[in-house]
Amino acid sequence: ESSTLLFGIRGGGGKDEDEEDGLYDILPSSLRELVEETISSQRKIIVVTGGVLSGIGKGVTASSIGVLLRAMGLRVTALKIDPYLNVDAGTMSPFEHGEVFVLDDGGETDLDLGNYERFLSVSLTKESNLSTGKIYQSVIERERMGDYLGKTVQVVPHA
Repeated sequence: ESSTLLFGIRGGGGKDEDEEDGLYDILPSSLRELVEETISSQRKIIVVTGGVLSGIGKGVTASSIGVLLRAMGLRVTALKIDPYLNVDAGTMSPFEHGEVFVLDDGGETDLDLGNYERFLSVSLTKESNLSTGKIYQSVIERERMGDYLGKTVQVVPHA
């Protein structure tokens, strides 16, 4: 879970050094750098959540909050985290999830990232959109390469 992941990254929780590194390593490099910078710079993070309800305006709300913060002279960017097992929005049904927004680097995301770009005047990348599918894909690729060297890879670690 993301709170456990971040807790492990920050070095708490009594996990041994190898376990923390394993959790930390599954993050894309740009997200890992963002986490490191956030922790070291005391950056503030605003989380907009709405559970599993789609289309209630979370993206527009987050974008609007960003506009207000920019008007106050703050630097603002956006990161969207989705629980979907899909790696990206390119293969999802537009009837269920809305149209696909294609980023400058070719990343296929949902329309919220388009709102973030327009409202905040930023250019986002495919790494600005994180899904459970992307995390699983990264873990499975590393497991196939032998990066875990005999360890059991589990969604919910237990003794």
